[in-house]
Amino acid sequence: MITQLLTAAGEAAPKAEFGFWQAMEEGGPIAWSILGVMIIMSVGSFYILITKYLEQGKVMKQFKTVQSGFWRAPSLKDGAAKLEKNSAWRQLVDDAVKADDEHGKMGDDLEAHDWMHGSLQRSQDTINSKLAGGLPFLATVGATAPFVGLLGTVIGIYRALVKIGASGEASIDKVAGPVGEALIMTAIGLLVAVPAVFAYNYLQGRNRRISEMMTSFSTDILAFINSKGAVKPAVTAAAKVAPKAAAKPAPAKKA
Repeated sequence: MITQLLTAAGEAAPKAEFGFWQAMEEGGPIAWSILGVMIIMSVGSFYILITKYLEQGKVMKQFKTVQSGFWRAPSLKDGAAKLEKNSAWRQLVDDAVKADDEHGKMGDDLEAHDWMHGSLQRSQDTINSKLAGGLPFLATVGATAPFVGLLGTVIGIYRALVKIGASGEASIDKVAGPVGEALIMTAIGLLVAVPAVFAYNYLQGRNRRISEMMTSFSTDILAFINSKGAVKPAVTAAAKVAPKAAAKPAPAKKA
């Protein structure tokens, strides 16, 4: 009889469910608001990573055209025609041509050189600034996402302590929801911050590589203009495959 009563009581008692959604429902509007902020940060980070990666890849691919065909042209204007419009390399060449046209207005040779150098540097800084767009957002997400998650953690622990004080006992069913919410917020904060930091460092490294290529290209353009076309990078001609010589017949063996 006692066994039957205990079995019936166990079946009648509802089983406590623990999981992500239960923990979020336990947290209420504050937990959902923090989760929404985390989702916005994560989506924004991956969007910037993908778009900037594609943009940088396009600039690097265009540099191959500069190396292969640009310096074969007799003048900067002819070389610019071989470059893709609205590209970073075309902008550098166009700004160099414009600066060269205004070059003669400088009375002193040193002033003229400084004007050319400053014009190319200004153009390069503009391109670098465009390539760096969006990276501050990644840095901000990487720095603040753990603290946003920590806010949810603090709120979850506070809820757990309130429930313990109200019930007078620290049973697992009283604190599992708030503590679960706290741990989930900590994990989400780290999951958002780590990819953002990785993306920031990765894209920054690629931007530095592009900046080095643009500095080298700008130096070559400046040398080309100041030397009136006498100084320019060596362009290796495409290797020609020599036709194979016809196989000579083997000499006949003497009997």
